[in-house]
Amino acid sequence: MSATDPGAAGQVWELARMTYVEVEAALARSEPKIALLPTGSTEAHGPHLPLATDSIISVEMARRAAEQLAARGMIAVRMPALHYAVTDWAADFAGSAGVTQDTARATLLELARRYATLGFDATVLINAHLEPDNIATLRGVTREYAESGAPGKLLFPDKTRRRYASRLTQEFQSGSCHAGQYETSLVLAVDPSLVRVALAQKLPEHHVALHEHIARGATSFAECGLDQAYCGNPANASAAEGHASYDALASIVVDTVLEALGG
Repeated sequence: MSATDPGAAGQVWELARMTYVEVEAALARSEPKIALLPTGSTEAHGPHLPLATDSIISVEMARRAAEQLAARGMIAVRMPALHYAVTDWAADFAGSAGVTQDTARATLLELARRYATLGFDATVLINAHLEPDNIATLRGVTREYAESGAPGKLLFPDKTRRRYASRLTQEFQSGSCHAGQYETSLVLAVDPSLVRVALAQKLPEHHVALHEHIARGATSFAECGLDQAYCGNPANASAAEGHASYDALASIVVDTVLEALGG
């Protein structure tokens, strides 16, 4: 069977590689159908990680979560990633670019409605971009969608919530984790060639409790002292840690789906 054969049991599909005929066949099946939408960003992640870091992480999260959902008998389809989000904190760094909250909100709601119309039981927003206004936008659209009476469900596995954050690394929980050990490990686990390893190993640990700065009203990395767009300890990153974190992140997505669909 091909990689997109809608007759394959426990198969994971990638929408961008499917034909419309294959999509129709997959959606005609009786199993629960889940659309996994990776949401990333285009922003500075230190001098050692690519601008697409958040997208890279969310795509891999979606891939691993899809495998687990398929193993549970669901139709799991990975959607093309959104590479732009609310991204204001890194505006001082070259290459960083984002969209407004209104644009992000409208895009996510339109896609969720379209996926539900196609026949998906739930759309899941897979996110790795932790900017406060982006998180607020994702939380807001899930509430708005639920209150609108639109078909299907729109889900956001919010790893910043305490019950989920506790599954992740100490650096993540500390809040000092932008392009640090946590995120550098996640990129290493996907593709080591994307990390400027020699540079990362020379970067000193830079502890900045971002959540405390946010509470005091900070609105940019510059205001928080991230003069190289990173905090944490990228020198200690490893692919092994990245794989362990992906296992935890995928389980967060799966648990969110199972809770929403009643187990």
